[in-house]
Amino acid sequence: MMVEQLKLENQVCFPVYAASRLIIREYQPHLEKLGLTYPQYLVLLVLWETDGISISEITQRLLLETNTITPLLKRMEAMKLLERQRSTEDERKVIIKLTPKGRDLQSAAASIPEELVKGLRSEELSVEGLIQMRDQLQGLIRMLSSK
Repeated sequence: MMVEQLKLENQVCFPVYAASRLIIREYQPHLEKLGLTYPQYLVLLVLWETDGISISEITQRLLLETNTITPLLKRMEAMKLLERQRSTEDERKVIIKLTPKGRDLQSAAASIPEELVKGLRSEELSVEGLIQMRDQLQGLIRMLSSK
């Protein structure tokens, strides 16, 4: 006997999960040109917006754990995209700053969102529909992360 609420098509989580994976797949060709992974791109988005912030601020913005972000930051430092420095005000904090190479990637990445939207637009999904969906998902994220 099939329980209706346990059908895959009736789950809220699956379409969000599947859409996330498929959208990230759409990013990959653009990011490969820059030598970046999607998580590295997310870190750079945060740093392009606010350079010189702590690891904890990055983890809060990306909704990630420190043990997830630290190895990622180490790899990005090895790629010479950023520097990790102890805070002079509180040595327990590690501050992340972009290098010139990391800053220069911003201009190369500037076209990615527009290219992605071009690839996602269809008769079923307009730019306005994408914006509305983004806003609804941001509301869902705010609600879930405040619990």
